[in-house]
Amino acid sequence: MDEDIQPQEAATATETAVGASEERVRQALMQVYDPELGINIVDLGLVYEIQVQDNGDVDIQYSLTTMGCPIGPMIEDQMRAFLAPIDGLGEVRPELVFRPAWSPEMMSEEAKAALGVF
Repeated sequence: MDEDIQPQEAATATETAVGASEERVRQALMQVYDPELGINIVDLGLVYEIQVQDNGDVDIQYSLTTMGCPIGPMIEDQMRAFLAPIDGLGEVRPELVFRPAWSPEMMSEEAKAALGVF
């Protein structure tokens, strides 16, 4: 019976470690601000997905408020800069996507309040 419990405990520990890593990445990305709106890209709803691989590499799917927005390269540079100090992370691979299209409904309540969107 103990043998059945041990694998479950090991799986839970692994899930917690991965979740914590993804959360650390998300917290670091909250330091990356849209220069025009003055709100971080997480609260703006621009970060769609974060995946931390077993080897520590990080894949980030993100979008911009409009397709023609020129700040993509700057946002990616800031992502890499703010993620660099996190121990155990490898290559940071941001991927700009436009599906689903960003909309104001994706913003956090704090961002909506700051921009007067209700």
